[in-house]
Amino acid sequence: MPEADGSRTKRAMVQLVVNGESRRLDENTTVAELLDAMGAHSQRVAVELNLQILDKGSFGDTILKDGDRLEIIGFVGGGGGRSVRFMKEDFLNIGGVQLASRLIVGTGKYKDFEQTRLAIEASGAEMVTVAVRRVNIIDRDKENLLDYVDPKKYKILPNTAGCYSAEEAVRTARLARAAGITNLVKLEVIGDQKTLFPDTAGLVEAAKILVKEGFIVLPYTNDDPIVAKRLEDVGCACVMPLAAPIGSGLGIRNPYNLQIIRQTVRIPVIVDAGVGTASDAAVAMEMGCDGVLMNTGIAGANDPIAMAEAMKLAVRAGRLAYKAGRIPKKLYANASSPVEGLIE
Repeated sequence: MPEADGSRTKRAMVQLVVNGESRRLDENTTVAELLDAMGAHSQRVAVELNLQILDKGSFGDTILKDGDRLEIIGFVGGGGGRSVRFMKEDFLNIGGVQLASRLIVGTGKYKDFEQTRLAIEASGAEMVTVAVRRVNIIDRDKENLLDYVDPKKYKILPNTAGCYSAEEAVRTARLARAAGITNLVKLEVIGDQKTLFPDTAGLVEAAKILVKEGFIVLPYTNDDPIVAKRLEDVGCACVMPLAAPIGSGLGIRNPYNLQIIRQTVRIPVIVDAGVGTASDAAVAMEMGCDGVLMNTGIAGANDPIAMAEAMKLAVRAGRLAYKAGRIPKKLYANASSPVEGLIE
């Protein structure tokens, strides 16, 4: 029973940890009530209670107890448009997900969510990556990325950016799926903080686990054909080799390895990381890569919206050039005008 204190009644409290922060709640508070108090949309978050992911249907029945530890995650900016008739007939298929646009864009590094929205629209992308992060438990009025990037309009691709072990990446992917948006995941297992190169051993290990659990796995990897083949063998929906280090803007540093990867695997090859400008994207597509994923190349431009449109056009032009078939390279000139009938 609560203890009387003059005209007020003291309510029993419990102490718990929410997203790493100590928090006191009234006794018998449910998960649903906590989310409501935080202003968190229950259909857009996942909740992990004492390392166990909760089913959304249990939020209203799960009473929080003293000493509980919760992780409440949502999606943040991480890392449409009409197509010409040819491109509409040339879909990219990733694990059963069909896309008319072969450009996938990230949602991080923009100045605000409105610029993010405008850039995505200008890019014509149908799939966008989002980072899986803790929900803000301090400011309930803070904007949500999904208020600007409609999951009904775009294929949301959660990524495990910032994970440095297979275990951490798998846990993050499970939480992302529990949020109820998708079973797609862009799998990143980072091996080095300076270069952000992937830990390929951890990547293959995590991919194997997630594929068995029914995820559609899109792995960020290096430009190693052997690793690409192993990722295909464990059931990944595509491979996403880097062109250059993440955010470097260096363009394609090793086109020959990318060509070997294309010849080694039968699943789509999506160039991921290092694209700096439209010509980089066009080159990747002219080589026969199936798509390009980028974030910094657009978001970091002086005019992100204009760059987004440039990238859209470059990807389309590169794909059309690849399908059309370029002329062979020759050492000497070959006249394009006929020599017959010249005036002598």
